[in-house]
Formats: sequence, C-alpha cells, structure tokens
Amino acid sequence: MKKQLFILCLLIMSCKEDVVNSKISGQIFGTTYSTIYNDDVDYKIQFDSLFTIINASMSTYIPNSTISKINRNEDIVVDEHFKTVLNASKQVYRLTEGAFDPTIGGVVNAWDFGPEGKIENLDSLKIKQLMSNVGLNRVGLVDNKLKKHPDIKIDFNAIAKGYGVDVIANFLESKAIENYLVEIGGEIRVKGINKEKNKPWKVGIETPRFDGQQSLLKAISIKDEAMATSGTYRKFKIDQNGNRYAHIINTKTGFPSKTNLLSISVLAKDCMMADAYATAFKAMGIEKIKRFLENHAELKVFLIFENDKGELETLSLNGFPDA
Repeated sequence: MKKQLFILCLLIMSCKEDVVNSKISGQIFGTTYSTIYNDDVDYKIQFDSLFTIINASMSTYIPNSTISKINRNEDIVVDEHFKTVLNASKQVYRLTEGAFDPTIGGVVNAWDFGPEGKIENLDSLKIKQLMSNVGLNRVGLVDNKLKKHPDIKIDFNAIAKGYGVDVIANFLESKAIENYLVEIGGEIRVKGINKEKNKPWKVGIETPRFDGQQSLLKAISIKDEAMATSGTYRKFKIDQNGNRYAHIINTKTGFPSKTNLLSISVLAKDCMMADAYATAFKAMGIEKIKRFLENHAELKVFLIFENDKGELETLSLNGFPDA
C-alpha cells in the first residue's frame, strides 16, 4: 500500500565545499526506497545485497523464501533476520493484546484486501473457520525452527519495510556515517542532520484524501528517530448503509474495522517498531491508543480522524512534534 508520507528533504547544496551527500534510490519490496547520507561512497551494491537477503527471508512473493517454506510447513532453520522480526512481532502482539498479529493475513485476503485468496460469499461461519488459524501466541521457535499449526500462515508485510529501513540505517552506522535519511515506501529513519542544509531532517504528513490525490497537512523536523505512517483511507469498502470499513481486520472478530481513524504516524527509536505500532493502532481506536501510550513514553503518535460532522481533526500524543 502506498504510504501517506512525503519526505521533505530540500536538497539545496550548501556553499561549503566539504559537504557531500550521496543520494541513492530504487525499487524494493513492491515499492520505492531512497537514501541520503553524508558520505561520497556509493553503497548501492551493498544496499541491494541487503535487500536480497531480507527478501530471501521474509518475502511471501518468493517461493523459496524462508517464510514461504514455513507457510508450506517445510522443516527449516530460520535465519537471524526472520528471528529478529518474529521476536519483535511477538512483543508488539503481546503488548497490544493481539491488535498486531502477522497471522491474520488469510482473513485479510478473504475479505479481498490482500494480494490473493478472496473468498466468495464470505459469511460468519467461514470467518470463524479462518479465525481458528489466527494467533501469533500459537507460533514459536524450537531449536531455531518455527513450530505452528499447519494451517497457520505468517505474513510480515506490516513490519518488514520498517525492518528493512533499520537494516540499511544500521549498515550506514557501521560505516561511521552520522548523518543520514533512509526511506522505504514511506517508512523512514534519520540520524543527525541534513548536512547540505545544516538543518534537521524535514518530513511531511499527508492529508487523508479519498480521491487518490496527495496534499501536505504538516511538516515536522526529526532527529535520531524513526517514523512510520499508516492509513485507512486508501483501501476501504462501503456497505449498503454507506458505512466505510477500513482494510484493517479486527484480530478478535475477523471482520473489517469501522473506524474514524484515517492516519496514524508513530515516532520510535527504530522503524521496525514504529511500523508495527502504526499498524496495531489502526485497529485499537483513539481512546485505547491514548490509554496504551500512558505506559509507553517511548512512542510519539499523531492521529488524523473524522469527527461526528465528518470534519478532519488531529491529535498529538506523547509530545509528537508540531513542526
């Protein structure tokens, strides 16, 4: 899904001759990526190699990937990338009481919100059957092999892009690069400042629009943190009563969520966790998000929602920056 995040990096060259920013971009994970970092070394080959390794681990579109083999119930040892994302997923699953659940993919597909597996004449009985195979608490590692019910399928789509951002960011830090911006499909992580401008990195949050167009709602400066934005306004269905249902499936009921939340932006230390929480919060609702954040000061959140009059309102939580 196309993310609702503009990267407002105004790359105007400084008069300082010693300031060099390298800019590399391309295609990955069914979307685009871009990197800007304060060094003159071209790391595109290394980036592509890292992306290949991540895809080989977690892409459900590659038949021989680790996750595809696991979903076919093959008995294989999982790699470190898979273990890292699984452990993070289980942490967010537990803390959000199942609002984030990578085993919900089959139900998402059944509702025709996913890439495959739409079920015709879907009813409560079929949903109940599908939901019997949902629950990340029923998945675990034993001797570095994943143990699960044969009918459970895993999909890390809601966290893998954020993890990919972290992998590239960590690579740049291993090269002693202290100023960078890494973005994949709207998920972003920055460190330091934009040296060409000698200012903090600037990113923008998009106004939710149902017509497919893009416009900027606000721009903020961030430093040494990651941001993920997830929205409900690009994929939705409308029932016979005119109610709009998001593509987010309630992990408790198996039915699409009716919500007034349109966009959730999360700032966190790393992009993997920001990505996962942005997804979880879509299914939680505003009041539950507010209660959750009372005990999670490490997360800053910006919500865009419709009020009772159908007007857009915003809410900044835990010190999410205004500019």
